[in-house]
Amino acid sequence: MPNSRRNFIAAGAAASMIPLSTAVARSTRQEAAPALPGARRTNPIALSTYSLWRFRNDELRDMDTCIDLADEFGFDGIEFLLYQVGQNEMLSRSKMMSYKRRAQRLGLPLMGLSTHQGFVTPDREKRRFHIDRTIGQIEMAYELGIPTMRVNSGTWGTSKDFDELMANRGIESPLEGYTDEDAFPWVIEAFEKCLPTAERCGVVLGLENHWGLGLTPEGILRIVNAVDSPWLQVTTDTGNFLEDPYKRLEKLAPHTVLVQAKTYFGGGQWYTLELDYERIGRILNAANYRGWISLEFEGMADYRTAIPQSLELLRNAFPRPEAVRGTVTSQ
Repeated sequence: MPNSRRNFIAAGAAASMIPLSTAVARSTRQEAAPALPGARRTNPIALSTYSLWRFRNDELRDMDTCIDLADEFGFDGIEFLLYQVGQNEMLSRSKMMSYKRRAQRLGLPLMGLSTHQGFVTPDREKRRFHIDRTIGQIEMAYELGIPTMRVNSGTWGTSKDFDELMANRGIESPLEGYTDEDAFPWVIEAFEKCLPTAERCGVVLGLENHWGLGLTPEGILRIVNAVDSPWLQVTTDTGNFLEDPYKRLEKLAPHTVLVQAKTYFGGGQWYTLELDYERIGRILNAANYRGWISLEFEGMADYRTAIPQSLELLRNAFPRPEAVRGTVTSQ
């Protein structure tokens, strides 16, 4: 009899001699056990298409190219920046569905849709336009099988451009005669009008700390708490708090439904943050966050080296706790 087979039979015989009471005690005792071989060991990591295009790399704007590169680099999913999709593509339902088919064939979930809103305006008709557009975006996410959608409040629009807004660290003057206090009710009302569609489609909206009224965690939570719906929560961007990021991220963690993780290899396009991702991972673990981490690479290094570096960084920073992966629960 081959040694391997003899050893297997001997081990089985020895196991059968363990007293039943001991075996039962072991099965009912709560203890940390090794993770199963197939257990997921980290939060799933996605690639945001923004990491490739970044509003300046037109050769990487094409969504088919982005899907293929996400697969090539070894990501678990892909997040679409909707602004990146050309208008003619969005008007073609068959083209949009082709992205879903391509990703499905690669086993790559379309896990997020990143959109823009402009609710910070006293003009009711402009707010209505953005409400209608957001409702259409929610329905698009549903058709693509995407479960969560990044939304924002919008800005006053008093900055000359985004570069000027960044030079002012995201702080912007309101329109003459108005204050931020005037804008909060506009934004809250707008999201309330979007929620019936979000609930019907099963798409969770995540309000991002993305300038405007979302410049602070207090501003984000004021809107989310006022709306008070499980269909409006938070998309947490690790790179959008320029001061005291960890304390601020900790405030958002319990409401987070998506994390957009910034990296800056080669130096940032507008600024560079030295983020301690292991610390951020601990903050999210403490809040029991098990969801997606979407890479938003915003550095100047070559994407072919910087994106794999970023993926490795995030894989190491967001392990699932051993207790979650391997706990044997009592019966």
